[in-house]
Amino acid sequence: MPIRAVVFDIGGVLELTDEGSLTRIWEPRLGLGPGEMGSLLAGVAAAGAVGAISEQQAGQRIADILGLDASQLRAFLADLWTEYLGTLNTELAAYFAGLRPRYRTGIISNSFVGARHREQQRYGFGDMTDLIVYSHEVGMSKPDPRIYQLACDGLGVPAADMVFLDDLPENVTAARLAGLHGVLFEDTGQAIADIEALLDVSG
Repeated sequence: MPIRAVVFDIGGVLELTDEGSLTRIWEPRLGLGPGEMGSLLAGVAAAGAVGAISEQQAGQRIADILGLDASQLRAFLADLWTEYLGTLNTELAAYFAGLRPRYRTGIISNSFVGARHREQQRYGFGDMTDLIVYSHEVGMSKPDPRIYQLACDGLGVPAADMVFLDDLPENVTAARLAGLHGVLFEDTGQAIADIEALLDVSG
């Protein structure tokens, strides 16, 4: 069967991020031990990832848990989004945008409330692809098999006709189990070569 759609992850793939920068800044500032902030905010992160709370509610919970005043919360959220958005993988983004119109393209992202607006403002993802499935908008995250089906349905393409690129092995494995052609991102050159090999084989 020919490949008709190519779908990418965002974090660690289209966005290159310095994971842990928020923790390195704020744990010492708040007098917290290594890993303590992540544990304290795990519930907020989980709820925000599937849209169980609003962005405003997430901010209030963070302030309450960490004991931040309004000024500190603004600074914390600014640092949070700086880490979250990272920098654009310009080479991969150009490749991804160039797949259209020959292929339908999409994004599946394990996201956080507020991500769509900020990523569109910063990188214009909505302009370079046909579909974006954000976990916080659909109430489920990778590796849930249903999120891959949502992308297939949204693009009007069966799983067997879709390539999916992600940097986490468990998400690639889940995509393959769902019937997609899963590709693990290790670096940009490798990812493009592996995708092109699948496109060439499919004709």
